[in-house]
This record gives sequence, structure tokens and C-alpha cells, in this order.
Amino acid sequence: MFKSLHPNIRIRIYTSFLSRVIGSMIFPFMAIYFTYQINATIAGILLMINIAVQFIAGLYGGYLADLVGRKKMMVIGEWMKLFAFFGMVLANTPLGTLPLLTFIMMLVVSVATGFVNPAAEAMLIDVSTNETRSFMYSINYWAVNLSVMIGLIVGGWFYKNHLFELLIALFLMSILTLWMTAVLIKETYSGSKNITRKEYGFKPIIQSYQTVIKDISFIWFTIGGIAILSIEYQRNNFIAVRLENEFIPTKINLLNLLEVNLDGVKLLSLLTIENTLIIILFTVLVSKWLKNKPEKPLMYIGFILFGLGYAIMSFSNNLYQLFTAVIILSVGELIYVPTRQSLLAAIVDDTKRAAYMAFNGFVFQIGKLVGTLGIIVGGKVGGIGMAYVCIAFILLGIIFSQLGLRKLAHSSSIDSTIS
Repeated sequence: MFKSLHPNIRIRIYTSFLSRVIGSMIFPFMAIYFTYQINATIAGILLMINIAVQFIAGLYGGYLADLVGRKKMMVIGEWMKLFAFFGMVLANTPLGTLPLLTFIMMLVVSVATGFVNPAAEAMLIDVSTNETRSFMYSINYWAVNLSVMIGLIVGGWFYKNHLFELLIALFLMSILTLWMTAVLIKETYSGSKNITRKEYGFKPIIQSYQTVIKDISFIWFTIGGIAILSIEYQRNNFIAVRLENEFIPTKINLLNLLEVNLDGVKLLSLLTIENTLIIILFTVLVSKWLKNKPEKPLMYIGFILFGLGYAIMSFSNNLYQLFTAVIILSVGELIYVPTRQSLLAAIVDDTKRAAYMAFNGFVFQIGKLVGTLGIIVGGKVGGIGMAYVCIAFILLGIIFSQLGLRKLAHSSSIDSTIS
């Protein structure tokens, strides 16, 4: 079935996988890098700036992708990445390290990512159909999880002593992904033919996103997504802190071969690996099971399972309960991610797809913010209280998503089933 997808989809999944494998060996550890090279406070500020720059660039990139075309923005972004990765290589040679130059190059990468991602997401919608989108998003999600897991495992072993070599690998991989994007991907949206300078300015961008903001159905759907993602980001915030403070270190035997001293941090790592492995191993199976089934109810079932799994993780210190909770939330994740993505593609304005996809980035950014607030709230209400918070977010996710889908209530996009 993968071969039946549009060539652009297959190429995008390949390029995304390749770049994420190497990128995940480096970028998740940049907080450690800047903390060691400068200090923890400055590291935090720099990473916050980096996130803000990427989001703003994403908004501009989404607008430009609707203006000049998808492929053009993707190629520009890949060229920028190639330049930035070469700069990072020069800034981290065995002869010396230049953390400021590294940060500047990271900002360039963030701008490039903001240019590439909305265009790529819009392009995927351009060349897919209601019947193929759920499978497309399932495979893409599987590829993302597999690439990140491989990258984190390899990076954990080699990042500290082999950063220079990893950066060279990232630069070389960038040459390959640039070539694949420029040569193999076909343009799917030509954009405007007669573009004036004013159209690249600030005012047209505001006007473009005013259209998105006025789409109340899309805003409701986005808020529903924020509610669900806010639950997930508790894992690395409240749940991580709670397990570190509450879980009593214990010794466990892994397959009767290796005895491990398990503390809260190591337990969270094992739970994260379990989640990733389930996603990788069962994505194809679940995507086949989803065929010929209605998307909306399945998305809501996924929300419920996902939230309940995290609700259990919010208070339990029992190993069996925690590992079972991860199975529950993983199944929910496997169900809701492709169905929600497919429904999202159905409600966006076809003429401003990239702008909609860029604005959808709020789901992740605000979700991260609420995730950090969970530490404060959890300190006040405790684990049981946070479990109820998770349940409340499930209900909010369902309610707001339903409000967002009202305009499609009589549309074939909703009544159709996944094929």
C-alpha cells in the first residue's frame, strides 16, 4: 500500500526520516551543550529564543508557501539547512568550539525548518485524498518515531565525545535531502504568477492569518488539539518530577540477564522507550485495522485511551500499572494521531493550506507551555488531582474538536470511512 502513495509523499517520508535520524543525535542534547559551554540560565534563554524564532518563521513560511509554491519553499529551506550545518561543523572542530556561532546557525536551522515544514505538510495534503490520508499519516508518524528513537540511542552514546563527526554526518545527509527535494519532488501548488514586493511584506501576512483566525471551526479544532497535547507534555514535566520524588528506587531483573537499579528517571526512560516501541511495531497493524471505520468516533476513543493512560501515570508508582498505562495511552495515540490529522486536512481552506498548517503549530507550542505549568499545578493538587486534570482535558479535547467539526457534519469528509 505504501507504493500506492503519491511519489511526493514517499520522498518526503524518506527525507524526513533521514534528516531526523541524524538530527535526533544532536539537537535534543543542545541544552547540555549550551549549559556546558556557557551556563544553565543562558542555555534556557537561548533555547526559548530558538523555539520562538522557529514558530515565527513557520508562520511566515506557511504564508509564503501559499504565495510562491510548496517545492520552492522546501528547496530554499533545505539550502539554508545545508549552510547552517556547515557553519555548525566549523564552529565545533577539534581545534576549538564557538558556542555563539553554533547558536546563530541553530537559529538559521529554525528559520529553515519554519520554511520547510508548513510547505511540506500542505504538499502532503495536496497530493493525498480522504481515502489515503489516514494511512499516509500513520506511516509518517511511524517513521518519525523510529528515526527519533534511533537518533536518541546513537546520540546518547556518541554525542559527548563525537559531536564533530555527528555534525559532519548531518551536513552530508543534508546534501542528500536537498538533492532529493530539488530533483525528485514535483511542485503541487504553483502559487501566484505576478507577485509584487508588497505581497512579501508584513501586512499581507497579517491579512492572510486573519482569514485563518476567523475560521472559528478551525480554531475550535486547534484548541481541542491543544487540550490533548497538553496531556502528553506532562510526561516530561509533572510526571517526570513526581516519579523522581516519589518512586522508591528498586532492583529489577531484565529477562533474567541484567540486574538494574531503577530510579524515577530511569523508569521514565523505560516507559518512554516502551511507548516508542509500541508505536513503531504496531503502526501498520493499527492502520490496517482502521480501514473502513469512521474517523470521528475513533479519534474520540483515541483521546479517551490516551488521556486515561496519562491519568494513571499521574499518580501510580506501581510498575505493572505504569507499564500497562503506557500500553493504553500508546493504543490511544496510534488511533487518534492519524484520524485527527486526516480530519484536520478536511477542514482547512484549500487555498491557504500552508498557512493553516503553520498556525496549527500552536497546538505544540501552547501544549508545551501548559505542560510546564503542570509542574506548578501538580505541586498544589498532587497526583490524584492531576489525574482529574487529565480527564478534564480529555473532555475539553472532545468538546472543542466536535465544535470544530460541526461544519463538516453533513459533509462526505466525515461520513466517509477510512479506506
